[in-house]
Amino acid sequence: MRRNDPGSLEKRLGDKPSIHRTASVRASSFGRWCEVGARTKVAESSFGDYSYVVNDSGIIYSTVGKFCSIAAHTRINPGNHPLDRVMLSHVGYRSSAYGLGPDDPDFFEWRRASPVTLGHDVWIGHGAVVLPGVTVGTGAAVGAGTIVTKDVPPFAVVVGNPGRVLRLRFADVQVADLLRIAWWNWPHEQIGATMRDFRTLGVGAFCSRYG
Repeated sequence: MRRNDPGSLEKRLGDKPSIHRTASVRASSFGRWCEVGARTKVAESSFGDYSYVVNDSGIIYSTVGKFCSIAAHTRINPGNHPLDRVMLSHVGYRSSAYGLGPDDPDFFEWRRASPVTLGHDVWIGHGAVVLPGVTVGTGAAVGAGTIVTKDVPPFAVVVGNPGRVLRLRFADVQVADLLRIAWWNWPHEQIGATMRDFRTLGVGAFCSRYG
């Protein structure tokens, strides 16, 4: 894994993920053109091509699609505590740190059983939290500070605490067209050749051209 030169003014991503020297990555996989920012922790998760997370975030037990943009100070699948147990404290399952016997493997399997899934081209805004077991649909945008407690439809804009669907980014027929076109699966070269259209065409014209 390539680590950024903190003094460099220019950066070019590539086949290997760019992992900031202060980030922590454990048991995770990354596609091409991926990036993990400063002081961010990623554990037991996977990133699709072109996805990134910036500084001071935490992601665990999650599948991140392609082209996802995850802002600073976000939490994807933060830890739940076992409400049905007598003891809420993590002393009850991280016992070895306190000299109280081995850790509890059942607790961690319980956590793994509620993964988070982000579709493709999802934007997670600054300080947002996506709770365990949630799926955020392709093309969805999660506003800054939002607490996402339930599944988000594709191309929805979600805000608030708890998160609510404010609107859809596009009309239903355009959402269906985009899901069928699935540009996020295009080859790298095709993305580059089409970049002007991504920047300048409205959704209707884009769907007409490529649908």
